[in-house]
Amino acid sequence: MTDPTTGLTTSLADLTARQLLAGYGEGDFSPVEAVRAVLERTAAVQPRINAFVRVDAEAALAGAEASTARWRAGEPLGLLDGVPVSVKDALPVAGGPTLRGSTAPAGPGPWDVDAPAVARLREHGAVFVGKTTMPEFGWKGVTDSALSGITRNPHDPARTAGGSSGGSAAAVAAGAAPLSLGTDGGGSVRIPAAFCGVVGLKPTYGRVPMFPPSPFGSLAHIGTLARDAADTALLLDVISGADWRDWSANERAEPVSPGLAEGVKGLRIAYSPSFGGQVAVRPEVAAAVRAAVTRLAGLGAYVEEADPDFADPVGAFHTLWFTGAAHIVGRLPSERRAALEPGLREIAEQGARYTALDYLAALDVRAALGFRMARFHNTYDLLATPTLPITAFEAGAELPNGSGLRRWTGWTPFTYPFNLTCQPALTVPVGTDAAGLPIGLQLVAARHRDDLVLRAAYALEG
Repeated sequence: MTDPTTGLTTSLADLTARQLLAGYGEGDFSPVEAVRAVLERTAAVQPRINAFVRVDAEAALAGAEASTARWRAGEPLGLLDGVPVSVKDALPVAGGPTLRGSTAPAGPGPWDVDAPAVARLREHGAVFVGKTTMPEFGWKGVTDSALSGITRNPHDPARTAGGSSGGSAAAVAAGAAPLSLGTDGGGSVRIPAAFCGVVGLKPTYGRVPMFPPSPFGSLAHIGTLARDAADTALLLDVISGADWRDWSANERAEPVSPGLAEGVKGLRIAYSPSFGGQVAVRPEVAAAVRAAVTRLAGLGAYVEEADPDFADPVGAFHTLWFTGAAHIVGRLPSERRAALEPGLREIAEQGARYTALDYLAALDVRAALGFRMARFHNTYDLLATPTLPITAFEAGAELPNGSGLRRWTGWTPFTYPFNLTCQPALTVPVGTDAAGLPIGLQLVAARHRDDLVLRAAYALEG
């Protein structure tokens, strides 16, 4: 197809979900044409970036043909009819196994259950392209595993895509479907979204129901990856709402798309460049984030430099995260545990040594942090920080070379605190470094104010 503004030829794989839907409605092209373009792009980029653990082209084309028939009849099924999507392999999709990045046997099936968010996509006519890669049981902030190998950054395949939803972020960035579902237990949507230059949202906990329940408990959220804020809002509206299988899900969730263009005028934004000097941020990252925050002020927001009043909660996070890992590993046969990735075995062994009192002490820290952030948002509508203090490092490593860090949480200090507090947190791309690697700005709002992070991201894109 030809862009009427530039005259350049573009692929349907490069269009957003909303552009695809508009094209379907106008009869400019069909879901079959769009899905074929996405499958061609997927086949082209998969050897380079390794974003998928499984692609089902036959099922995708069958879904596209059914969608095309509905559009021709003037009866689209829902808000995403005919839009290609991918799903992180942590979430069940009926018709195939859910491997969770592990070589542990998934069982013989039947695989007849959709996760609630997947079921919502199916109800709205989305077309499933495939399942995306993740590290073993999603334990770390990069994406590589014995099951699927290393997932690489589309901007530079020598660099990591981040994780644990790295396959989803890389797929969206590369044009292998405009929308993807991920999970975020400590930054697992926002980390790869920032590294790959796409929009990643961790909604308020419970807004998107989860089933099966995560072994990491309420740290784990269902999240979204998309190319822009408007597609993110559309996807969030589709997958939000209660599901009887998740007792902790919110009963009601107001749509966010209608208010997306309300802007940031009058919003009170706290800009924290380094959590009060606790985080060393790379200068190129700091400059890009500061420029984006300055732009928000130019759009009418009241911006001041202010830090949330908390010390690094990494100890409490580790207690909860490592205990979850111990729970996963403890359910595996003993002969299977020896085959697990060494880092996962290590944190699981540490998690198994924690006592009930250790766990309760971590919950006390979590509760205190939640209180502090709730009080903070009595003054500020949004908190703005770098999503990450660095850009993407070498692929296949948990830690940047020469960093001296022990675990992935050492280079993700801006993300995991807001899994503890269950707040909505979004990353939006705001530039690149000298090597062309993306930089992300994180926006955090009070619980249930997902609309605010999306409004700010949309304003920045305008």
